Amino acid sequence: MITHISIGVRDIERSKRFYDAALEPLGYQRLRAARSLVGYGYGRDSISFWVFQAERPVSADEKSGLHFCFAAPDAAAVDVFHAAALRAGGHDNGPPGLRPIYAPDYYAAFIIDTVASKSVLASDRRPVPYNE
Repeated sequence: MITHISIGVRDIERSKRFYDAALEPLGYQRLRAARSLVGYGYGRDSISFWVFQAERPVSADEKSGLHFCFAAPDAAAVDVFHAAALRAGGHDNGPPGLRPIYAPDYYAAFIIDTVASKSVLASDRRPVPYNE
C-alpha cells in the first residue's frame, strides 16, 4: 500500500547519526544519499524511509496520533533498538514491553527522536489481518 515515508528534519547530520544507530538493530540500514535533496534513505533491500533536510519540518504533536512503527524481527531486537536510540540521543516514551491494550502479544518500545521530534517505535507484532 505504501512504498515509502519521508520526514523532514532541521539537522540532517544529527538525524543520520540517530537513525543509523536506532534502525541498525532492526536490520535496517542507510542505503544511499538522496539524489535531488539533502537526505538519506533507509531500508533492508530497498528504501522505505527517507529523512530529508527541511526548512520547516512538521513538529511533533502528541495529540496528533502520528508516529512511525518499524518492524522488528523479535522482542530482543526491540530491546536493542530502544537502548541504541537512547544512546543516540532519543528520549524514552515507553520502555520495551508487552502492550496488551493493543494485542496480547504486542511487544514494543517508544522513543521520541531528538532531531525531528517524532514518535518512533519498534514492534515485533506482525500486521493484523483485516478479518481479525
